[in-house]
This record gives sequence, C-alpha cells and structure tokens, in this order.
Amino acid sequence: MKHLLSLETMPRAAMETVLKASAGFKTGRGGRHAQPLAGQTWALLFAKSSTRTRVSFEVAIRELGGQPMFLNAADIQLGRGEPIKDTARVLGRMVHGTVIRTYAQSDVEEFARYSAIPTVNALTDQEHPCQILTDIFSFEEKRGPIPASIVAFVGDGASNVAQSWIFAAAKLGFELRIAAPNAFQPPRDVLRRAGVREMGTATGRGCGGELENGGRLLVTEHLEQAVAGADLVYTDVWVSMGKEAETATRLQALEPFQVNNALLKFAKPDALVMHCLPAYRGKEISENTFESHASTIFDQAENRLHVQKAILNWIIS
Repeated sequence: MKHLLSLETMPRAAMETVLKASAGFKTGRGGRHAQPLAGQTWALLFAKSSTRTRVSFEVAIRELGGQPMFLNAADIQLGRGEPIKDTARVLGRMVHGTVIRTYAQSDVEEFARYSAIPTVNALTDQEHPCQILTDIFSFEEKRGPIPASIVAFVGDGASNVAQSWIFAAAKLGFELRIAAPNAFQPPRDVLRRAGVREMGTATGRGCGGELENGGRLLVTEHLEQAVAGADLVYTDVWVSMGKEAETATRLQALEPFQVNNALLKFAKPDALVMHCLPAYRGKEISENTFESHASTIFDQAENRLHVQKAILNWIIS
C-alpha cells in the first residue's frame, strides 16, 4: 500500500512518475480518460482551513471517478478529543483513502499506520509535499528539467514549504538556497536527514553542503548571495496557520526578506517567481512584483489539480 506522507520518505522514482504523469492529466483534462477512483469514497480530513488544497483535491477525486467527503476536524469526534488512531480505524473500514491537512506530522503518520488505507499529507507544520511537487512540475513546464537549476527560497526557512523544498533538492539533485534570518533557518536535524554531508559556515552567517544525487544546499542571511543567478525565486507567507501569536516578532524579523523588483535584479533575467498562496502583498512579496509574475503564480495554483490527480493515480496503482 502506498502513501504520500512526506517528500523525505517518497522515493525519487515515485516523484518522477508523478511529475511525468501530471502533464498528461493537464493536457487530457476535459477529454475521455480513465476513472481509477470509480466506486471509491475519499475522505478529506481538514483541521486547517484551505482554498486551493480543498478545491483541487475535491475536483481531482471527482474527475477520477470518486466521491470526496469533506470532514472538518472540528465537526467530528477528533474535535472532542478522540485519538487520531481511533478515527483512523473507523474511517479505514468505511472509505477508500484519506487526504489530511493538519498540524502535527505525527498525526498523518499515525493515521496511515492505523487506518490501513492510502493516506495523503495535504499539509502539516513540517511538510507540504503536494505543493512542492506542484511547484517542481510548474517550473519544469516552463523551464525544463529542474536538475542543474538554482532555486532560491526567501523568507521563513523553517516553514513546512521550505523543509519540503530541502527534501526535494536532496532527491532530485538541484541547487537550493534558503535566505532567512538566523532564527528562521531550517532546523539542523532536517538538514542532517536530507543528507547534507557538510554543514560549515557560509560567509560566516549560514551553512550548507553537498546533497545526494548532485544537489547542493545553502542556508544564509545574505539575500543577494541566495538569489544570485537563480532560475526560480520562491516565497511564502511569514505567519503560517498556528503561528498567529508570533505575528509581531515574525513581521519585524522577516521584513528585510521581501521578494521585490530590487532583489530580482540579482536573479537571472528570466527567473520565475512563485508563491504558493495566499499572498500578503507588501509583506513577503511586493504588489508590483506579484502582479508582474501573476501568470506564473496562478499557473502554479492551477497545477495543484493536475499534480494531485497524478498523486492519487500513483497511490492506487
């Protein structure tokens, strides 16, 4: 049985299979296609609010022939303290698969273990695997294979999105640079788990080293160093769900790490800019930069649907 719980544990071959299949699902949408989820009901168990993740998964499941069942965690017994393993054992007897968007990575892993049905991590505080697979597909759609490319992530380098980018770089062999204040850099244990073989200093205020499969990682406070010659400049919100109590501290620390036109002058002239949305213009990205790259950003949003179809198809194959 297959799950998608983390890019850390997803085999490289599986990632490549999903990325290759996504193009077919995109070009073939609206035509006659297989219905691999026909007769199946999939639960969407969401403890965090969502627009793109919920809509894209509901549409994906329907277009693959299945029936989605949306379950807000606050409206079922989980919201009253039922252990995740008990919810898992109940749903495992009634539905054919589950897509979970929640806080703790351990909850998704425990659900998969006890439910005995395919389980997809649609976001936790530690990882956002479906988003990063979509981002890579979106990049390759416009620029070709991502190995030998440079991706610069600017902002909260300890976020779930940044951590998934680290594991993706380790699997697919591209160069990832993370520009973040020292307090918002990736945990050292994440770097070790990604296979960073050296974690020395980078110009005195960062770390980095070689990754497996030819990838490289740089973590630094130097914005220009991270973005120099980048093929893709990526950012995300500074205050993620569950971090609202830290808003003032986060905004103050991350204010210098905005993606704007001045920063993009250090990237390649044709560098792509991506944001996984929702975007807070004037904070992590300037209004004019966002609008200048809106076509790419909303292609990226649309591609959630096509990539998640490929994920579901891979999981049940």
